[in-house]
Amino acid sequence: MKSFLYFTRVISILIFLFNGGTGAAQDITQTIRGKIVDIESKFPLIGAHLVLISDTAKFVGTTADIDGYFRIEEVSLGRHALKISYLGYREKIIPNIIVNTGKEVILNIEMEESVVKIGMVEITASKRGEVINEMSTVSARAFTVEETERYAGSRADPARMASNFAGVQGNNDSSNDIVIRGNSPLGTLWRFEGVNIPNPNHFGVSGTTGGPVGILNNKVLSNSDFMTGAFPAEYGNTIAGVFDLKMKNGNNENHEFSGQWGFLGTELFAEGPISKKNKSSYLISYRYSTLQIFHALGINIGTDAVPKYQDMSFKLNFPTKAGSISLFGIGGLSNIDIVKSNQLDTGKTQLYGGIDLDEQFKTGMGVIGVNYFKSINSKTYLRLTLSSSLEHQENIQNKFEFKRDTTTDEFVILDGKYMIDTIFQKLGYNLDQAKHSASFFVNKKLNTRHTVKVGIITDLYQQVNMIDSIYDETDSMWVNRLNHKGFMFLLQPYVQWKYNITDKLTLNTGIHGQFLIPNGSASIEPRAGLKWRFTPSQALSLGWGIHSQMLPTYIYFAGQQNKDGSYEQYNKELGFLRSTHYVLAYDNSLNNSLRIRIETYYQRLNKIPVEVKSSSYSVLNAGDDLNRFFPDKLINEGTGENYGVEFTLEKFFSKTYFFMLSASLYESKYKASNGKTYNTTFNGNYVVNLLGTKEFQWGKKSNTTFGIGGKVSIAGNKRYTPYDMAASDSAGFGIPDYSRWNSKQLNQYFRADIKLNYKINTRKLTHEIGLDLVNIFGTENVFKRTYTGGTPPVREDLQLGFLPVFYYKVDF
Repeated sequence: MKSFLYFTRVISILIFLFNGGTGAAQDITQTIRGKIVDIESKFPLIGAHLVLISDTAKFVGTTADIDGYFRIEEVSLGRHALKISYLGYREKIIPNIIVNTGKEVILNIEMEESVVKIGMVEITASKRGEVINEMSTVSARAFTVEETERYAGSRADPARMASNFAGVQGNNDSSNDIVIRGNSPLGTLWRFEGVNIPNPNHFGVSGTTGGPVGILNNKVLSNSDFMTGAFPAEYGNTIAGVFDLKMKNGNNENHEFSGQWGFLGTELFAEGPISKKNKSSYLISYRYSTLQIFHALGINIGTDAVPKYQDMSFKLNFPTKAGSISLFGIGGLSNIDIVKSNQLDTGKTQLYGGIDLDEQFKTGMGVIGVNYFKSINSKTYLRLTLSSSLEHQENIQNKFEFKRDTTTDEFVILDGKYMIDTIFQKLGYNLDQAKHSASFFVNKKLNTRHTVKVGIITDLYQQVNMIDSIYDETDSMWVNRLNHKGFMFLLQPYVQWKYNITDKLTLNTGIHGQFLIPNGSASIEPRAGLKWRFTPSQALSLGWGIHSQMLPTYIYFAGQQNKDGSYEQYNKELGFLRSTHYVLAYDNSLNNSLRIRIETYYQRLNKIPVEVKSSSYSVLNAGDDLNRFFPDKLINEGTGENYGVEFTLEKFFSKTYFFMLSASLYESKYKASNGKTYNTTFNGNYVVNLLGTKEFQWGKKSNTTFGIGGKVSIAGNKRYTPYDMAASDSAGFGIPDYSRWNSKQLNQYFRADIKLNYKINTRKLTHEIGLDLVNIFGTENVFKRTYTGGTPPVREDLQLGFLPVFYYKVDF
């Protein structure tokens, strides 16, 4: 620690000298500005009063203009709180507004109207962490960009950040898969700017929702929502959880830039006005793999399997008298060549790929869209979003065997490398799918008690290219598992109604419809939530809803190649997975910065695809290992259930520190076509996370900040099926003991992380140095078990060990 502090002091002195000394730093200030609107109608609140309340700033205030815009200039550096009040509305306090040199602070503030008109009497509503979507009642949480940067071990990734919340299990170091309340990661829905999008992760496999590196850049995100159950009627095609992500608008007055160099990528970011007069703006970010740069420069990074990736995000915003129009997009390309045939150790543990496979893997995804927003009057607004997306995966696998000496049975080595005896192509696939989407809704605030939202989401899936073949070594022939081009159409209409029964009692209800064409699957899904604020600091909430989800599209078209060469698609008529959620929640805000939340839930799953033949298979176990799955003929006759209790004690950032303790106890079971009940693969039973951060400031104007944070995670690991050793030894490859399906559990998962960051504000620049020390104790957590047939006969493959993730960022 002393060496790190010494290092940061040296950096401070160098930056200090470069920028001309402390005399310049004493006058450093920044601007806070933004817009204030009604949360339900999005209409500007003209004359809303704002006061900056902070020990480090003067007591200053302002009012919103005719369009709802406000500005507070010459705000000193550091953390601030902003109080907003408006006659007839609940008073709102926004804490922890971080003011730095490099960028202006731009806030979009939404206020909730009070049901009871009490004149000038203030009604305080300064709860933190409450969800942005006002029709979410339970199992929902808002998160900020700052949180993705503050949490130790999150690597600035929204998915890894969410794994700290109660009810969420993220104990896969190699992927940001999210397991919500024992559900498969397949059940997670990604929504971006109002439309449902493909898996936004590098090296994401078709049908999965996670990956090793996220494509989403947190620098372009605004405050967003994360939901884990009983979500409102506008969300469909998911049975587990929702990431509802929103992009911020670029600065429409000043050009601002950022550069970042670190372990996870080299980034450039820019935002600014297109036309100051019209308040139009641009925002763009680009990232390139740093490891690829090192490899290109001839720097040894310890492996020849270099992950190569790049991604970009952008948004162009054009406010007009006829409404606001924005163009947005995200996309990423990635590839990696995993070559095992030239390795020096045949028993080396590998997280990716098989030990006897050479693999070339390429992925890509992209979304581009246009968003139209129109505030019709003080009661009504509408939003229309049109988008197109494309996802691509390509994989070629070659299988090989090392040459052995016929007399000693030992591997033959030549020039320091094992010699190859045989090599042949084992697998090849190419998947390209486009999706064209439209999302439209009208939100009408009838009065202070009633708000109605009516909308429709349409997704046209275009299977441009779906080809998959595998070599059958037994019959020495290629087998075609997938060969399809075509279309699917998913239609999702919905209606939502918010009823403020009293100022303390709110009912949210609605109906979601889901129809898959030409498959013929249909679902009508009622939803309801009730929240009772029985004291100013305490609330009870109930949530209930029916939810459904389609399978990954390629499953419908996968099939079997018959001996006569014909191809049979036997899962085309599969119906939706169905789920019913029941949630009871208790919230207690002990003070303005400390909150307790307890939730208990029961989730009943039915219509789950299981195999027609009697077996232990269920789709509920799929989607966790970056591999596609190709089941036999399926039928919607499986069931499942998840139930548990969750606890959160959270101190929001105040007085220079925050902490959070989250704990979950749960069960996750399913019934297969053989009539037996099993643990799901994700039934870890418990998760405990403890994390926090302490911040230190110095300098006459608090222009220098040092933060230290930590996290400890303990969780029950995945379930697994032991091998039938006699059958495996006879066959020469691993064969599970189906009579003991998911009866065993990998050893407990434990990981401790530390995050250090140092920030200094100069006259025109904000510098930040960060170091995320992941798994500081190098704990050997088990990733999976692999049959080897050697000594030992079953090998435990480990997850990542100690991983230092560094970055340097500058804003100007």
